[in-house]
Amino acid sequence: MNVEISSIAYYLPENVETGSELKKDNPDWDIDKIEEKTGIKTRYISDNDQTALDMSVIAAESLLQHKVNIKDIDFLIFVTQSPEYVLPTTACLLQDKLGLSKNCMAFDVNLGCSGFVYGLSIGGSLIESGLVKGGLLVCSDTYSKYIDKNDRTCRPLFSDGASVTYLKHSNKSRLGPFELGTDGSGVNNLIVPQCGSRTSVCDTKKLHMSGSDIFMFSMYAVPNCIESLLIKSNFKISDIDLFVFHQASKLVIDNIVRRLNIPQENFFINYENIGNTVSASIPIALHSAVKKGVLSNGDRVMLVGFGVGYSWGGCIVEWNFND
Repeated sequence: MNVEISSIAYYLPENVETGSELKKDNPDWDIDKIEEKTGIKTRYISDNDQTALDMSVIAAESLLQHKVNIKDIDFLIFVTQSPEYVLPTTACLLQDKLGLSKNCMAFDVNLGCSGFVYGLSIGGSLIESGLVKGGLLVCSDTYSKYIDKNDRTCRPLFSDGASVTYLKHSNKSRLGPFELGTDGSGVNNLIVPQCGSRTSVCDTKKLHMSGSDIFMFSMYAVPNCIESLLIKSNFKISDIDLFVFHQASKLVIDNIVRRLNIPQENFFINYENIGNTVSASIPIALHSAVKKGVLSNGDRVMLVGFGVGYSWGGCIVEWNFND
């Protein structure tokens, strides 16, 4: 696609949670072993009255104040599994709060860790079709609100956060190919089962994750996704300058890298001090990689998101950042 990622802004809540907070609520937890396995030492937790919409407003305003003209926004895609309401769609609320044109299309995408790549494919297709020239891809979630304080599987992993990415038309092909997939048979392995139209009582503090099943899913889905992407693009692993995956955890990413034999210097991670921010993890990592000087214009970067659904998505991007 003749589309490029032009700018990224993100927001993390002010509340920083460390192992000491986990230990305070759960004295029997071995924090050192947990951190060794997850690789995550700090997480960002939203206030009780702070929502995914609130965080996205802060991130978007930063982008609009310094990098993007509001007149150049023709669409708004809001990727979230933490919507403001069951209805209306959160994208409509954000369009109004940002003062975007009433001619701006706005809609939500209910996806988790694969959501950024799916959003790129949707936004890129809108631009490639000629229907629009540019727009915002917003990823924002507050998974912490779904997690019980004594949940040893989920609480050490997930952070809250929001990212806003500006996509626009490019004078050359910079986005794609894509590889997208779904395996709904794994739905029960990462789910909030007691909220929605299946139940009359909504209990959101019941996020369930079967860690072993999610791990096994990642071990087959991600390598297969990468292999398919390389075939579609006619590239080899050595042709990719940087790999930026969903920042799931140290255990997951280390094993993917090992299975694919990717050189460590070609792989970017930032989960240690940020945690797993769900759909926002890839754009936050991309922004960090630019700031750290490991991702430069002209580089070829592979993005892969995977998780809840089961759902996965990968793509190749020729980097051309205007930040």
